[in-house]
Amino acid sequence: MIDHCYDHVEAAKAEGRPIVGIMCEFTPREIILAAGAVPVCLCGGSAATIPAAEQFLPANLCPLIKSTFGYHVIGKNPFLNWADLVVAETTCDGKKKMFEMMSATKPMHVLELPQKADDADALEQWTREVRKFKEHLEQRFQTHITDEKLRDAARLMNRERRLRRQLAALLMRDRPPLTGRQLIEFKSIISGIEADLRQYERALEIFGSADQKPPTTNQQNKSLVRVLLTGVPIVHGAERVLELIENAGAVVVGMENCTGLKPILDDVDLDEPDPLHAIARKYYHLPCSVMTLNTRRFEMLRSLAATFRPQCVIELVWQACLTYDIESFHVRKLVEEELHLPYLKITTDYSPSDSARISARIEALFETIHARLQ
Repeated sequence: MIDHCYDHVEAAKAEGRPIVGIMCEFTPREIILAAGAVPVCLCGGSAATIPAAEQFLPANLCPLIKSTFGYHVIGKNPFLNWADLVVAETTCDGKKKMFEMMSATKPMHVLELPQKADDADALEQWTREVRKFKEHLEQRFQTHITDEKLRDAARLMNRERRLRRQLAALLMRDRPPLTGRQLIEFKSIISGIEADLRQYERALEIFGSADQKPPTTNQQNKSLVRVLLTGVPIVHGAERVLELIENAGAVVVGMENCTGLKPILDDVDLDEPDPLHAIARKYYHLPCSVMTLNTRRFEMLRSLAATFRPQCVIELVWQACLTYDIESFHVRKLVEEELHLPYLKITTDYSPSDSARISARIEALFETIHARLQ
């Protein structure tokens, strides 16, 4: 997928299309696409770039932020090098201050996110921010973003979200035809590529057929544990914990995080008269841990538990990700006291040094689940 994205961006640059780098699901892809630009996710998933970042950033910072900035320092991310603009979403404090440092050498637009999820004025404030983003793209790239262009982009993104939802829904089955690790391979770092959407449709034809019969037991002849994974995003290159979970004898049937179901459950309302307002509303309702109160995340976890029928919930938190770390208190309470499921919290970074310890904790959890089933 990354090689495919590289080819796509290289061709787009040759055609004169601008490249816009983003790091957060709050950035409306539709606005970028309507401007004729290519939205590319820049989130770093490599441990190898972190030492370069720690020359400038504190060591006790989220590895995703350090990895991304490390790519910037050493110049080894071609997508970041190609970016004509980087969108600085004001989510967590670590990202905001990292963006300040990056802006010394990269063109930057700050997209300010209101963080009171249920405040009556917050959506209108966010809509004004999205409108300013649209105007900035028009001015920078000398283009005019019409309502019709916005609606066309919203149709495209709605189609992408629908196909990804359908792929994720395959894991609701008693015998899922895909693992969670396989499903995440369908997540592109670029939105709205027609060739990707055709491949999603082809994958639904293949994996959606009734004769798919994947193994339902692990090497110890035990049933695969159904896991609902929640917490931080799992970006390309940082899939280690997901792999440890499934290698221990499980299938991650649902991923609530930003690289999973969270950003694709809602679509843009194409019937709303003002398409920009409709786009702003769709994105503002993302249940991120930076929002307060973040009650919609707990509503989503209840819904996912009912539809995907997990036997446990595992929460992944990157070290120094304070919002998810603190919110895990409420997640544990919901899972154990309301959903009546076993819960495991894993706090780690990108280094594989703690893989054995994490595996031991996961295996102990699964042994407990198997013991309950006997």
